[in-house]
Amino acid sequence: MAIRTKRLRSVREGKKPTKKRCNFTLYAPEASTVYVVGDFNGWNQHSHPLKKDSKGTWKTSITLTPGRYEYRFLVDREWCNDPHCITFVPNTFGSENCIITVK
Repeated sequence: MAIRTKRLRSVREGKKPTKKRCNFTLYAPEASTVYVVGDFNGWNQHSHPLKKDSKGTWKTSITLTPGRYEYRFLVDREWCNDPHCITFVPNTFGSENCIITVK
């Protein structure tokens, strides 16, 4: 409850909500390109590329304000879900979007 109260007080006082760093990772050693795409970037398919480490894990961090966001990974032009995600919602394309909630 303390976090919610602090956030509400910040809104009332005209302060911007504190942004949080959110990490996105995907193990895809054979992939050539990986992007994280979601409503936080207007579903722009090129604005948030991930970088591959030597073990084949793709990573990036995005700073987001508190809220609920839908996203998916775009791997070599193919959509896929985050295997670490546990919450999904249906999308208009007959598949599902991942959900991340930033507090």
